Amino acid sequence: MATQNPRAGVALAFVCLFILGVMPVVSNSRPPAFDALSFAFFLSVWQLLFSLPLVAKEIASPNKGILDARLPAGPRRRAIAIILVTGAIFGLSTYVYVVAMEKAGAVSAAIAIQAYPLFAILWETLFLNRRKTPLELACTALLLAALYYLATGGTGRIEGFSFWFVFALGIPFLWSVAHVIIKEVLDKTPITPAQVTFFRVLVSSVFLGGVLLAVAGPAAIIQDMGNISFQKVALLMGFVYYLELINWFYAVRYIDVSVASSITVPAPALTMVLAVPLLGDSVEMHQVVALGVVIVSLYGLLFAGARKR
Repeated sequence: MATQNPRAGVALAFVCLFILGVMPVVSNSRPPAFDALSFAFFLSVWQLLFSLPLVAKEIASPNKGILDARLPAGPRRRAIAIILVTGAIFGLSTYVYVVAMEKAGAVSAAIAIQAYPLFAILWETLFLNRRKTPLELACTALLLAALYYLATGGTGRIEGFSFWFVFALGIPFLWSVAHVIIKEVLDKTPITPAQVTFFRVLVSSVFLGGVLLAVAGPAAIIQDMGNISFQKVALLMGFVYYLELINWFYAVRYIDVSVASSITVPAPALTMVLAVPLLGDSVEMHQVVALGVVIVSLYGLLFAGARKR
């Protein structure tokens, strides 16, 4: 069940901030000749392997969470069903993440991910019938304007619109859908963050593996499995992604999602700093301007939401 531990939650959210800033750089450091779907599958497999020790430790302890045999069958089946659905969504989002980082660029895609609150607002409006204040609407409009400005390369002209930037918006879209669904499991069942992470990456690995097998065939999978340079980057990406997941799920167990999200807002700034020396990327002025507006609008949304509560 959900608990409150503000200091631990805030500390873990800051860890997520750092990891989220680093992840786009790690993703784009993979060898360019290797397929994004294969990379998404293997990084998910590495995530799964990294998640095993903590889950095994919990099974051997009194706190077995959702795996406790004494838990009624109904809640367990419901939790597992939700995890299966969200795991497939997260698997798809992992593939979209890898492709978006490559095609849209690490900096632009990292900024696109900050559109997460827009989709959260959309689901709240559609399914929870929560009316928005004028300040929330103004901040939302400002955020949309910043994203449009970035998508057009700073020109504001529709002919310069970037398809790959819009594609990158699929990451926060998929994340928001899955998080809305999985939040109930974290709040209302004894499942632990370690178990949520384990089942998420297990289902993602199976989902992506099935798609990769159908698209590329077993020979391509075996070939990529034996490529050391490719697996080194997949292992590193799987490790940092696993750390982000486990820290995030523990953070939102201790503090509100809005608080954790506010701490991670500046992550694209770290991506900007790292992408230039490590990837050889160039940071354009319109990206800096768009990031500044995005940060202002997101903090405005958080302030408006807090004041309304």
